[in-house]
Amino acid sequence: MTDQAIALIPERVRNSDAVAGQWKLIWRRFRRHRLALGAGVVILLIYLVALFAEVIAPVSSQTYDSRYTYAPPQRLKVAGYDATGQFHPLYVNGYSMKVDPIALSRNYVADPAVVIPVGFFVKGEPYQFWGLFDFDRHLIGPIEAGKPFYLFGADRLGRDVFSRTVHGTRVSMSVGLIGVAISLVLGIILGGISGLYGGWVDDVIQRSIELINSIPTIPLWMGLAAAVPISADPILVYLWITVILSLIGWTDLARVVRGRFLSLKTEDFVIAAHLDGCSRMRIIWRHMVPSFMSHIIASVTLAIPTMILAETALSFLGIGLRPPVVSWGVLLQEAQNILAVTSAPWLFLPGLAVIVTVLALNFLGDGLRDAADPYEY
Repeated sequence: MTDQAIALIPERVRNSDAVAGQWKLIWRRFRRHRLALGAGVVILLIYLVALFAEVIAPVSSQTYDSRYTYAPPQRLKVAGYDATGQFHPLYVNGYSMKVDPIALSRNYVADPAVVIPVGFFVKGEPYQFWGLFDFDRHLIGPIEAGKPFYLFGADRLGRDVFSRTVHGTRVSMSVGLIGVAISLVLGIILGGISGLYGGWVDDVIQRSIELINSIPTIPLWMGLAAAVPISADPILVYLWITVILSLIGWTDLARVVRGRFLSLKTEDFVIAAHLDGCSRMRIIWRHMVPSFMSHIIASVTLAIPTMILAETALSFLGIGLRPPVVSWGVLLQEAQNILAVTSAPWLFLPGLAVIVTVLALNFLGDGLRDAADPYEY
């Protein structure tokens, strides 16, 4: 339809679903899904946390203070006065330590007499922002550097659990995103070739998928992860874990793509592309994949939680990422002791981040899938 013809259509009709494009229709239906829209905002905020982890975290992931081992979380308070009568809009109470005469262990309790003022964009521990330039401002922290500030409590070495959770967001979320990106490429290429060529090529790819799916997941992860040397560089281990998860996670998407290609390869626009002399890969990427791109986006959104849970499970079992790399799975693995269950339950707070992220991604994926359904009105 030409621009002149569209201009003759009344505005009320132009704005209706009758003449709207595919992506516009998807966005309109997605906006009506309030839960998915809210989940999308949550996911956006989580990725912003991963992007600006150094700024948001009060200290680095390896900073420790042995004076505050297993210190409980401090409650952030609003509008209070210190012992001198000075007003503070935001503050936390310090700790008072008591030694158990029987167990000879240190116990920390909040001391209302000690007021630690808290501010935003305060000067604190210096760091390299994105590895490009030096910076020393943090989103939140004590105004006086060096004062105890543990919103999520401290671990066995006196490290801030909140800061480690924030830094772990970058690793866990990037593993899911990069792993799904690799799986997406493998799934589209192999699934597209399987559905487009058929014959023995289809048989080989489908039998390979069945073989991978028939192997129990945990033993397969353990076997592949065992191939990574214990002394390997943490960055190399990170890359290996990402590749391992990608090599296992492409099979479901490949089957979905194969089914779509089998139904599309007899369509008129595909046959016309064949007759026009287009290569197989051009037909896959320029003609067939865009026709169901919305479905792929929904599938990818639902696949990211699986990748995150897989990385968390591997690290929790001690066969995935290892310290000094910080991820949610590594933090939960460090909480595998009786003391964490009985006396330091705040060490499990990184698990709450996993739950919120997985739920938000699932809600977002469900909303995208419903919005991309051509039979949904």
